[in-house]
Amino acid sequence: MNAIRSQILKHTMPTRQHLTPELWLRLITPACPLWAAPAESSPFQDPFWAFYWPGGQATARYILDNSEIVKNRRILDVGCGCGAGAIAASKMQAKHVVANDIDPCAILVTKMNSKMNECNIETDIRNFIGSECENFDTILIGDMFYDAEFAEILFNWLHKLVKKDKLILIGDPGRHGLTEERRQQMTLLAKYDLPLESCMENNGFTDTALWRLNKS
Repeated sequence: MNAIRSQILKHTMPTRQHLTPELWLRLITPACPLWAAPAESSPFQDPFWAFYWPGGQATARYILDNSEIVKNRRILDVGCGCGAGAIAASKMQAKHVVANDIDPCAILVTKMNSKMNECNIETDIRNFIGSECENFDTILIGDMFYDAEFAEILFNWLHKLVKKDKLILIGDPGRHGLTEERRQQMTLLAKYDLPLESCMENNGFTDTALWRLNKS
């Protein structure tokens, strides 16, 4: 793990150039050689955690602006990536926050980012998708509707959770898995223009949004 930490420190840098400048996040930025390097030169396999995806930015931005949505609540940030959603929830006085990702690198960088932001959050590497999430009342989902088949599994699971009175917050810039039919079952809470740097790394997305899944 120390070797992975050294690679993260070598190939990322702390930045505030995103929708939540209140947060320091260690990311691959345009100033990092890996930004423009071919995939085979990266020491990491699929370093999704090294980028601040639009849905995650929308989630964290909304939480920072609307603390009441997480205050005194038990938060699970599924597929946490760099951990921004969990960190924002911790800063806004959530009762208990767990950042979850199945990638060990994401868990490690989340701990590093949490420390930079003077937050105390737990991490968990288990796959929570399909679970009952008994210990949580709020689930954060960002940028996970990238694949049609996985989106079907994910949406069915989230529907089961919302019927058990879980608050489901979904950050997404308009990926194809978040279909019009699915959006009709959600309430749009906020929409944000993305900073230039975020537009550069996100395949033409220029804005992002946060949704709440409806119970019925």
